[in-house]
Amino acid sequence: MSTKTRRSYTAVFKEEAVRLVRESGHPVTQVARDLGIADHLLYRWRAEQQQAEERGQTRQSLQAEQTELAQLRRENAVLKQERDFLKRAAAFFARESQ
Repeated sequence: MSTKTRRSYTAVFKEEAVRLVRESGHPVTQVARDLGIADHLLYRWRAEQQQAEERGQTRQSLQAEQTELAQLRRENAVLKQERDFLKRAAAFFARESQ
């Protein structure tokens, strides 16, 4: 059974690919085929670039912000679970001591 390795692309490559789509006037599928990448990647990179430009940021800073936000949300969920557990434990022990 063959194992596929995930290819990773540099930020410069992604930016250049998006720039090529914008400046060439060719369809995304054609540019993706010429670059040897899947067209859905190029669509996603283009959307990320547009979103970053709308916010006045770079793709890297936007991705770092989104990664941090996801991490904080996970941490917040864990803290809420711990808080709820401690509330139930305190209520249990308060009942037991009476």
